Amino acid sequence: MSATSIYRAVRRRPQRTGTLYRTPLLRWCAGLLLPTLLTAPVLADYTNRVAEAAGETPPGERERLSHAFAAAKARYTVAPTNAEAAWQLARSCFDLADLATNDVQRVAFAREGIAVSRQLVARSPRLAAGHYYLGLNLGELARTETFRALKLVKEMEAEFKTALELDPEFDHAGPDRSLGLLYQDAPGWPVSIGSRRRSREHLLKAVARDPGFPENRLCLIEALLEAGNRRAARAELPAAGETLRQGRMLLTGPEWAAAWKDWEARFATATAKLGESAAPSGPRRDR
Repeated sequence: MSATSIYRAVRRRPQRTGTLYRTPLLRWCAGLLLPTLLTAPVLADYTNRVAEAAGETPPGERERLSHAFAAAKARYTVAPTNAEAAWQLARSCFDLADLATNDVQRVAFAREGIAVSRQLVARSPRLAAGHYYLGLNLGELARTETFRALKLVKEMEAEFKTALELDPEFDHAGPDRSLGLLYQDAPGWPVSIGSRRRSREHLLKAVARDPGFPENRLCLIEALLEAGNRRAARAELPAAGETLRQGRMLLTGPEWAAAWKDWEARFATATAKLGESAAPSGPRRDR
């Protein structure tokens, strides 16, 4: 999910410098509620795994992302056919849509990100970033929809699958992670594409592709807990704790502040649910 994110962050930051990613975007945007199979599906308004308290977003984060968006927009305006400029703008659109406080703002940023991504995909169909950010921005738009929600979810799935084929390593195994979260939260057959089996398969692949990225391991643990597989979730906990300790030395700077706040809260929640003691997330000092 532009998983410090998607997406705000979840990258190590090579592809998305200075952006907060929240891959959990998919867990939020894909929660469909169906009053009955005959009524219009509704995409549940997004709720963070950890309650979104007023102070959830670190001070200055919105301003930082707004500056990043302005810079990306200026670069794209000067070079609209530059592929990197296009996907960086699409990423910034996703980041701001994800932090939007109302649907008017969310729709505006999501639609701009979708438009930029579609143009990029048309010009460079073999570039994973275009498909990836198209999927993420479609997810943000889906959060504001009712009747079109299921159709948008199917389109998200198609774009993430294409990104996976083109570059499975992009955004810290973002395509697999995003598909895993999408399958986890969408309703199952015959209503939609939800599948615990496919969710676990993709989340396991995300961990295998980038085991040092905290978001991948946390998403897997949360999926296992939701499926009621406490034994498997508990088995993943030590590796997640070590990943957080090691990651503290690598993923540094203000662009990662919100991601760390999110990751540490989610790790603490998982350990509490499993009746374990949360390990410190700071870097380990060997004696």
